[in-house]
Amino acid sequence: MIVVEDVHKHFGGFHAVDGASLTIAEGSITGLIGPNGAGKTTLFNVIAGVLPPTSGRVTMQGEDITGLPPHDLFHKGLLRTFQIAHEFASMSCRENLMMVPGGQSGETLWNTWFGRKRIAEEERALRAKADEVLEFLTIRHIADLKAGEISGGQKKLLELGRTMMVDAKIVFLDEVGAGVNRTLLYTIADAIKRLNQERGYTFVVIEHDMDFIERLCDPVICLAEGKVLAQGTLEEIKANEQVIEAYLGTGLKNKDMIGA
Repeated sequence: MIVVEDVHKHFGGFHAVDGASLTIAEGSITGLIGPNGAGKTTLFNVIAGVLPPTSGRVTMQGEDITGLPPHDLFHKGLLRTFQIAHEFASMSCRENLMMVPGGQSGETLWNTWFGRKRIAEEERALRAKADEVLEFLTIRHIADLKAGEISGGQKKLLELGRTMMVDAKIVFLDEVGAGVNRTLLYTIADAIKRLNQERGYTFVVIEHDMDFIERLCDPVICLAEGKVLAQGTLEEIKANEQVIEAYLGTGLKNKDMIGA
């Protein structure tokens, strides 16, 4: 699905991503782990078009997407979420979902004058789709609440719901579990697994919670100092000497501390 080839991203003299190369298989849930400052979010931003790479290449299903802006990637089915949820706080949760699909008839002045019937039909369809998404995510009860008033975990579910309002192919989730209580975290994990198994979504997940990674991800890729250190199952990653050193420092061998 995604191939990253020798990608670099420099900020002045700081090399946040320093020659990273990796492959994301179609239909997988791939975990991306690494110590703080490893370059995980920067790499996400480069792949998702938020930041242009200094050098290197990114392809999606064989097409060169290097440096394409997020709105172009959105239409190709590549979406991402952020560590801090981005919602329209004063709008209802349902309305937040209805805002997602592009090319709606109501976006043009001409249609607001002469295409009201078409707009009304689209809004009914979008409302039904949004309610279906909320039901799938088990948050139908918050449909009419303002998005700014719901919990952090519910906002993460709402962000996941946005990806379901369009034909997403691959979704990059940046610390989806940050600040989320365990009950909602398991709800999020179950939703990701169902979207993968039932709807064919490919996911890439940045997460520090190793229980969450173990529950969902195979393979797991470890990044450190902007480079890929290792790739494999979580158990293989936790047993890798380079990974242990990156997390804990030279001479410390307690692999169970990875991700703590």
